[in-house]
Amino acid sequence: MNFHFPSDPSSLLVYLVGLFILWFVVSIPVYFAGKLLKGGRASFGNALGATLGGVIVYYIVFFVVAYFLGAAIGSAAGALAIVLGLLAWLAVFRAAFNTSWFGAIGIVVLAWLILIVLDVLLRAIFNVSFPDFFPF
Repeated sequence: MNFHFPSDPSSLLVYLVGLFILWFVVSIPVYFAGKLLKGGRASFGNALGATLGGVIVYYIVFFVVAYFLGAAIGSAAGALAIVLGLLAWLAVFRAAFNTSWFGAIGIVVLAWLILIVLDVLLRAIFNVSFPDFFPF
């Protein structure tokens, strides 16, 4: 997968605004999932922190594990990096929502379900959809 960042300032600004909007939109299902599972004691700030922090921590853990263990154990490092990255992401959700490991898993699963429902509704009503990032 190749990433091409914009080279001129106006395109870079559009790119950054798009990332900000995507971060905000993806945080909405996380917010509702946190509200439902935490009995209303979750804030949108928790959701924003969990989604941004989770992505950053996941990629740091993934690349560090894959890079340092790749030479030692080969292709198995990629699978281990994914697992450790997901655990680190869950740890961010756990800290952001001050919940247990099962609570963090519940928030993630419920957020995915809410996202799927929102995607179906957006597709039915406005004929638009979230980007294809679903794992199925």
